Amino acid sequence: MEMGFLSGAERISLALRSLYASFGYEKYKMSRFEPYDFYAENRSFVAGDNILTFTDTNGRLMAMKPDVTMSIVKNYRGGEVRAVYNESVYRDEGDLGEFREITQIGIERIGTIDSVAEAEVLRLAKLSLAELGEEYILDIGSASLVLGLMEATDAPESAKSALLRAVNGKNAGLCDTLCDRYSLSGDTASAWKTLCEVYGSARDVFPALKKAALNDKMASAVDELKAISENIGDVNVDFSIVTDLRYYNGVVFKGYLRGSHAPVLSGGRYDNLVRSLGKSAGAIGFAVYLDSIGAENAQSGVVRIALPKGRLGEKVYDIFEKSGFGCPEMREKSRKLIFENESGGVSFFWAKPSDVPIYVERGAADIGVAGSDILEEYRPDVYELLDLGFGRCRMCVAAPDAFEDDTSRPLRVATKFPNIARRYYTDRSREIDIIHLTGSIELAPIVGLSDVIVDIVETGSTLRENGLRPFETITDISARLITNRASYKFRTSAVLKLKKAVEAALSEG
Repeated sequence: MEMGFLSGAERISLALRSLYASFGYEKYKMSRFEPYDFYAENRSFVAGDNILTFTDTNGRLMAMKPDVTMSIVKNYRGGEVRAVYNESVYRDEGDLGEFREITQIGIERIGTIDSVAEAEVLRLAKLSLAELGEEYILDIGSASLVLGLMEATDAPESAKSALLRAVNGKNAGLCDTLCDRYSLSGDTASAWKTLCEVYGSARDVFPALKKAALNDKMASAVDELKAISENIGDVNVDFSIVTDLRYYNGVVFKGYLRGSHAPVLSGGRYDNLVRSLGKSAGAIGFAVYLDSIGAENAQSGVVRIALPKGRLGEKVYDIFEKSGFGCPEMREKSRKLIFENESGGVSFFWAKPSDVPIYVERGAADIGVAGSDILEEYRPDVYELLDLGFGRCRMCVAAPDAFEDDTSRPLRVATKFPNIARRYYTDRSREIDIIHLTGSIELAPIVGLSDVIVDIVETGSTLRENGLRPFETITDISARLITNRASYKFRTSAVLKLKKAVEAALSEG
């Protein structure tokens, strides 16, 4: 068949549909519009913050394709189902609050899901990645193992959620802090640290996982992962991919192509969703994100490092230089934008501090340095490797000395960090009115624009000079070493080598 007139995504879609059909998967066609009530009632399972809706000519509120898997499960009538779909869904992904059309092709297997069924779906995931590109990685993790560790952890639910976030970001420093804060036992703390740090081939990581298993649930999950790896071969184990414990209950997996900044394939075992919709069956499946294919970043043999402009960046560069990864041209006055040290295997470029996480998240830089205030505000999808200890300060709530909170009305909060402020007061069930400013925040309560401010406090001298004082500390802030998720997977040894060199330089003072 002549396919020269097809786009790359169309050729891939055709090849994948043929592959899935050869395993007995039958086409599922989703309605373009479905009743909104169904998705509203099961909102916790829908990706994104909002659902694209409209009112039809009969006055019914309809949803425009928010999720294909939920539609398939809704229409499940029992028995063994193998479904394949090629659909576009509409979600408000990204920072701009705009809906995006996301083209997916995927499979769902619903019914009796045993180890053979799981192995089939995971094997198809590997075959799909091989169809997409020559160099790929398939990572597996286990929601069941994480749930088992949560059951073994004697701490408030908020602490467990924070620990899971540390695992998702491979943030071992945050994990240590949380374990100390909540006085977790040595074995429990060690298990959380293992999940934060473990990454590599199944053969290499299973001894550590077996040691970390604190109960039967965790031990069974380790055995399941081992069996899967033996069945399909050549997979890596990574618990940072386990993010949604409401949706998934067993094996979770993601696939990456070299050059991709984000996963191009994602799936897992989702019996929880099936049960929540009143159905009695097991389920496993995955989706391939066709829009992500062909959008790979240009790759080079060096590790690309984004540094923040200003005093912080200069101080960080000193550490890289001390670690043996310097580039003399960085010290010279020049119009050059990128500075390369070929022998050291690194290149550097300067960026606006708030832009560094964007360069890293999108894969234009493999590694970067950013303040934890920026990371907490925007929560980019990156790994946080190391607390560098520079630029230490606090994110605080500050107000005039005579301030008293009037809870009968919304609290007016002026800030450059609306997301941090919103989350902080939401956790305290306090209604607020966010006033987003970009200039001098201290002025707002003085002229009556706001009741309080949420801002960075170093010495507090500016506050004192203007009759303000910090009332509450939201979080401590410092510079962090971050890395792109895909870069970590494809360049693990190079990224960890650089991290260890920086750690050594910091310990020498």
